[in-house]
Amino acid sequence: MTDFKDRERAEEAKFAMDEETAFKVAARRNRLLGEWAAGLMDLTEEETDAYKKAVVQADFEEAGDEDVVRKLLGDLTAAEQDVSEADIRAKLDEMTVEAKRQLMGDS
Repeated sequence: MTDFKDRERAEEAKFAMDEETAFKVAARRNRLLGEWAAGLMDLTEEETDAYKKAVVQADFEEAGDEDVVRKLLGDLTAAEQDVSEADIRAKLDEMTVEAKRQLMGDS
């Protein structure tokens, strides 16, 4: 019986760790996306820092990436940047890979 309980605890710990890692990857990815978009909008360093935080915050509005895509598309369109939703989604995928790479390097 203890083997089953030990296995159950190990599975729960792994699940919690996987969830934490996914959260860290998404937050890092969103900061990277914010930095990319801020560069396109020619924001100052202070504005860029604030914008990166705003992109991270936008991800808490709903599950999935739609809230982030919507924010970036709206902001870039308002800044008269010629960026499509497909461009943003491609950059989202690219930044996900980069965020994972960075987190693995930090470990």
